[in-house]
Amino acid sequence: MKKTLTLTVLVISFAFGTILGKAQSQQQEDALRAATRDKLRVMLEAAGPKRGINISFRQSEKNPFNFVGVKRDGLTHEDFFEVVVGVSKDNTVVFKIYPHSKGSYLNVDKAKDSAGLTRLLLNLNSHNFLYWAADDSKDICAMFMITLESGFPDKAMEVVLYSIAPLDQYVGQMLHFVDGS
Repeated sequence: MKKTLTLTVLVISFAFGTILGKAQSQQQEDALRAATRDKLRVMLEAAGPKRGINISFRQSEKNPFNFVGVKRDGLTHEDFFEVVVGVSKDNTVVFKIYPHSKGSYLNVDKAKDSAGLTRLLLNLNSHNFLYWAADDSKDICAMFMITLESGFPDKAMEVVLYSIAPLDQYVGQMLHFVDGS
C-alpha cells in the first residue's frame, strides 16, 4: 500500500510539474510574441510615412498581433493594396499584400481564367522579391516572411515595405485573367 501511494504521489507530481512547465513555457512564448509586436509597431510607425512607402498602419481589431494599412498612391492597375503585417505564433513577421480591384479582392476561384491566373502567379514567383499566394479563401496576396532568429531586422522589413509599390505592374498582368480585359 505504501509503495502504491508513493508511486501515485510521484506520478501526480510529475504530471503537475509537466503542466506547470508547459504553462510557463506558453507564458514565455506569449511574452516574446508581444515584445515582437511592440517592436513591429515602432518600426511601422517610423517606416510607414516614408516617401515610397506612404502607408499608415493601425493595429487590427480582429487580431491584436496584426497591423493593417492601405497603399493607394502611385498605383495604376488596382484601387489599393491592403497590407497586413503580423507576428505569427511561431514568432515570425509575416507580410501579406492584397490587391483590391473594382471594390474586391482578386480571387483565384472567381477569376474568368483560374488556371491561367494560377500559372501566372507561379511564374511570377520566379521573378519577384515577394512571392504570390492565395490565402485560405483563395484571395490573392503577395507575401514575405521574416524569421527573427538573428534579431529584429527592421531595415530588411523596410525593404519589404518599399517593395509593395512595384507589385502594381504584376497586378496589371493578373487582371487579364481575372476580368478578361
